[in-house]
Amino acid sequence: MKTLTIDIRRADPQDARAISEAHRQSWQHTYAGLIPHKPLTKMIERRGERWWRIASRGPATLLVAEVAGEIAGYATIGQNRARGLAQEGEIYELYLKPEYQGIGLGSRLFAEGRSLLSSLGYRGMVAWCLEDCDLTIRFFRNHGGVDAVEGTEDFGGAALKKLGFLWN
Repeated sequence: MKTLTIDIRRADPQDARAISEAHRQSWQHTYAGLIPHKPLTKMIERRGERWWRIASRGPATLLVAEVAGEIAGYATIGQNRARGLAQEGEIYELYLKPEYQGIGLGSRLFAEGRSLLSSLGYRGMVAWCLEDCDLTIRFFRNHGGVDAVEGTEDFGGAALKKLGFLWN
């Protein structure tokens, strides 16, 4: 009988290629039809292996979810960038390859990110998502987030509404 291992850990520079692939797959799956094709493609191409190798060295903390030795997804966390909010921490990104979605792995990655922010002394947390990302909205609500703030994000001239979920 084989044992399936699941590990949430800090990323290493050698994880860069696998994170880049998880990023590409998850963003294509999540944002196709929401973000215009050309800006989405440019955003994905900009974050290749080199970009993720640099990102793994900070200043944000980069976590990976590893299943049986394969990088299934990632999260980036750090200080809240929206200075007008009282929450000190932020989950900047949390993405899984499509085949790993819906099995609880995102919840484990989210919990680890939130726990790490707390251990670093950050009080409260914010996470943003596009208004039309129904699965992400449901995920954040199911994890206790309150969609209390709004903003916009520009994608190649297309201004898309985003929601900020808060945890105290």
